[in-house]
Amino acid sequence: MQAPGTDEERWRRWDGWARLPECELPGEGRVVVVAAHPDDEVLGMGGTLARLVAAGLTVTVVSVTDGEGSHPGSTRLAPDRLAELRARELREALGELGAEKAEVVRLGLPDTGVAAHEDWLTEELAALLPDAALCLAPWTGDVHGDHEAAGRAAVAAAREASVRCLLYPVWLWHWARPDDPRVPWERAARLPLPPGALARKRAAVGRFASQIRPLGPAPEDAAVLPPGELAHHLRDWEVVFG
Repeated sequence: MQAPGTDEERWRRWDGWARLPECELPGEGRVVVVAAHPDDEVLGMGGTLARLVAAGLTVTVVSVTDGEGSHPGSTRLAPDRLAELRARELREALGELGAEKAEVVRLGLPDTGVAAHEDWLTEELAALLPDAALCLAPWTGDVHGDHEAAGRAAVAAAREASVRCLLYPVWLWHWARPDDPRVPWERAARLPLPPGALARKRAAVGRFASQIRPLGPAPEDAAVLPPGELAHHLRDWEVVFG
């Protein structure tokens, strides 16, 4: 994650939140959540997933990559070991959300290389969507190549399957600023998180130790998500673009 970014206090003081309508969620069925890397779905939509599961919906999580590229040059973990660690962390995080029975589909595309496989990814997602009530996927303007490619593939697959697709941002809160003209605020909506859902999300985020704490003392093993970044994802609401 690049630094420095927009301070969370600046986001919290923004008067634009009141202009965002509340997003309506399905009351039943299955939700397919697409994530470019394990942890994206929890950072962007963890509280909403807790709400959906508590309401009785079922969840399928699609890990497009295994996130093995989060620490290139690590002195502690080789990419294959990091991939398995992140898959375990995701399972633990889903348990914190009350979604321990969620189906997890690992597609194994290369971390940082999703765009080169976008057509294939679209076909894989289309096969998972026909009976879904909703698809949640990374925002196509998130300024991260994997996020954007995963989002484009999900939008195309959802269109083919005639399934509603909502896009959640992850990096936006870092590089953008309140009222940023690069962000389509007119398409944005809020998803409020009751205290219980927010508490579950906090616990779930805490399960991604490989991302929020250093793997070791070397610079190559530094935390990917320091506290200032995590603060963007621990509000009592989440945001999607329609």
